[in-house]
Amino acid sequence: MSTHLTQTKPKMAFFKNLPREAPPPSFAAITALSVTLLFFFLTFSSRAPPTLPPVIFNPQLVISFYDSSGIPTLSAPQSDPLDATENGEDGIQEERNGDVQSCVDLFDGMWVLDDSLPSYLPGSCPFIDAAFDCQANGRRDANYTKLRWQPKGCTLPRMDGKTMLEFLRGKRLAFVGDSLNRNMWESLVCMLRNSLTNKSTVFEASGRREFKAESFYSFIFTEYNCSIEFFRSPFLVQQWEIQDSSGRNRETLRLDKVDNSSEKYRDADIIVFNSGHWWTHEKTSKGLNYYQEGDKVHPQMSSGEAYRKALTTWARWIDANIDPDRTQVVFRGYSWTHYSGGQWNSGGSCDGEIQPITDERHLAHYPALISILDSILLEMKTPVLYLNITRMTDYRKDGHPSVYRYPEKERKQNVVQDCSHWCLPGVPDSWNELLYAMLLQRLGSEIRSVQSE
Repeated sequence: MSTHLTQTKPKMAFFKNLPREAPPPSFAAITALSVTLLFFFLTFSSRAPPTLPPVIFNPQLVISFYDSSGIPTLSAPQSDPLDATENGEDGIQEERNGDVQSCVDLFDGMWVLDDSLPSYLPGSCPFIDAAFDCQANGRRDANYTKLRWQPKGCTLPRMDGKTMLEFLRGKRLAFVGDSLNRNMWESLVCMLRNSLTNKSTVFEASGRREFKAESFYSFIFTEYNCSIEFFRSPFLVQQWEIQDSSGRNRETLRLDKVDNSSEKYRDADIIVFNSGHWWTHEKTSKGLNYYQEGDKVHPQMSSGEAYRKALTTWARWIDANIDPDRTQVVFRGYSWTHYSGGQWNSGGSCDGEIQPITDERHLAHYPALISILDSILLEMKTPVLYLNITRMTDYRKDGHPSVYRYPEKERKQNVVQDCSHWCLPGVPDSWNELLYAMLLQRLGSEIRSVQSE
């Protein structure tokens, strides 16, 4: 609807009604007043817009200097497409899902400030490992909880917890991998739990509150008869043990056998795998008398060659044992670390980092493991969704627990810092938003049918 401005003529009656002692203004006076007003208008309208502090995250982020309130704003949260009113019309449903179907690359984007985040408040979820609960351990800055990943050229839909749970009704979603996947698993549990009114209907199947010691955990959402599970399998292949010539037990890694837990998760409806960080540790990097195939222990093998063999074993098992009509397979990529001045066991640190990397030139080169993973996924028969979070995590040197893996009272001088995992709420929440978007792209009609019910 267009708006028309109506221009009115000056009412000369105003001058006629002035008191007789004050004669009507002369033409010269009116002209002088007009010139003065014009001078002030030109002076102030030509001033530069107010100066804002530099925007972090991406220099291409466009900021509006003039919002409806007249106050400069660094980030105005976009309207949530999933908050649109449901009326069953295709257009509304499409709006609620964003335009995720038009996204060419969900992982080419930028981090933007969003004051509507985090999805759940720090301290509100009892299922976060103490080592990930940074604010409870004394971290005071909060910007790392308010950054949202924004792909270029499309709108990333917000994950609607109840819609996701309705889609998962009667199903199993399993995370399989290392502690970084446990990081993501805890994030998703907290995001989904926060959408529920009765949060007591969510519990770990064995009643456990710490999630490091065991190899399997499962959260039950009783209202939806679904489970969100975690299987610890950092290599995806079998950790093994043999006796050497002196009779001592020695650890090896069977590159030709998938992990024993595979039989427990093979029937899950969605499986999110990862494997990466443990391949960079000292034992795997050196590869001395560690990698085994059949009865043969290789005297030496590079971690890259071993990684390729292990992932080939995993891929063949997937192709032979997973029914793609029943189970959606996802592989989450390598999550970046940000140790400065050493590694985790040699004085490396990241404390004091409160802003992401802002210049793409300061991002690291992709590790060789990534190209190996890419080639394996391309050769598979089973469709695999690749959650490629490597580059987006490289920006986020601000998001790690660092010294806040411990409560302040337990923190010792020169404590070993954690610059691998992520604070919660934090970066893994965005991984789950991307997982939701990828499922919308892959299974959009099924999820939209859930939304319309």
